Amino acid sequence: MTIIDGKEVAAAARREISAEVRKMTDSGAPAPHLVAILVGSDGASQTYVGHKEKCCHEVGFRSTVMRLPQETTQAELLEKIAALNADVNVDGFIVQLPLPPHISEQKIIEAIDQRKDVDGFHPVNTGRMISGLPSYLPATPDGILSLLKYYQIDTAGKHCVVIGRSNIVGRPIANLLSQKGWDCTVTLCHSRTANLKEVVASGDIVIAALGRAEFVTADMVKEGAVVIDVGITRVPSDKTKSGWKLLGDVKFDEVAPKCSYITPVPGGVGPMTIISLMQNTLRAARGEVYGKR
Repeated sequence: MTIIDGKEVAAAARREISAEVRKMTDSGAPAPHLVAILVGSDGASQTYVGHKEKCCHEVGFRSTVMRLPQETTQAELLEKIAALNADVNVDGFIVQLPLPPHISEQKIIEAIDQRKDVDGFHPVNTGRMISGLPSYLPATPDGILSLLKYYQIDTAGKHCVVIGRSNIVGRPIANLLSQKGWDCTVTLCHSRTANLKEVVASGDIVIAALGRAEFVTADMVKEGAVVIDVGITRVPSDKTKSGWKLLGDVKFDEVAPKCSYITPVPGGVGPMTIISLMQNTLRAARGEVYGKR
């Protein structure tokens, strides 16, 4: 059994991105500029944006964070987005989710210029991804692909079972792994899937992305399976200084011995999501998907 080390893969990717940024700046081009909009004071979102700022600094990006109060209206947020869309000094930007309940996440996503949508959530980028055209891929699915590639995990002809049908992880990773080059046969499961346990147990590759702590147990995984745990849930703990710990969707201790490869939580998929965001921003700065503005 091999534990997939997302931190190691992310560190190697940061070195590659940093080298590319140095080439850009040495040639006289500006460093890529990533902007993040954070509305409200959600603790997890603040932590995540902080990690993005740190990673930008490490790879040589310019980084800006716009922190807006919880009571920011949808109209005010749309004005900020319009300004960023028009700003030639901004290569890419994200609006950190979740948003306060009075703001429509879908309207915000659709307002972002697809050329600067480095989260890969805009319907145009989604459509291009499904069609196999160049696009900005959603960060978590892209991170999963990077891990599979780094560890040279064979996917061709394998049965991949994806648990969870969100637009952020489940649906896009199911589509991507079915495309040429990855060549998986994919089953997408959800809360209404009949005989879920038996379906998951048939998977050569299992991707758990449903957001329920330790949902996948040993009796749901066959011997030698590759298990990718996307879930991350905070649960109370009296053994940590913070008073909580992170659990994945997979009951790691009992599932791991049956696996050929498995990602831990934390330290598996998580570090790769920010790397994917950096890679998308670098591509945006180069004009690789939509051309230079």
